[in-house]
Amino acid sequence: MTNKLAKRGLTLAKKGLLFQIVTAAIMVVLAALVGGLITASSAATGALISILPKIVFTAFAFRYAGASKNELVARSFSQGSKMKLALTIILFVIAFRFLHVVPLVLFMAFVITTVSHALAMFHYGSKE
Repeated sequence: MTNKLAKRGLTLAKKGLLFQIVTAAIMVVLAALVGGLITASSAATGALISILPKIVFTAFAFRYAGASKNELVARSFSQGSKMKLALTIILFVIAFRFLHVVPLVLFMAFVITTVSHALAMFHYGSKE
């Protein structure tokens, strides 16, 4: 990836994902201490539902770079967004259908993990 802008974007995305993973780990440990195994597994499930689709989107978003590939970049972003939404829905369905989770904990973990990623993007993006 020789495009400087794409490389900066990928670095920013990796920092955001790392921050999100650290936030999720801390949240799962706190959930385990406060509520036990089912609460911790619910928090972990909610965090994973937030993290995994972002990894898929990042893979699609930074697959192409450069002005000469403008159409491919736009198509890849669009595909990544669609895949992220579909994967999020599928993971929520799996969680509620097949796993024993506490819904409030799952949603709270999803929201906290998602917001932590957005805050990391804002924080690290303003420094670039």
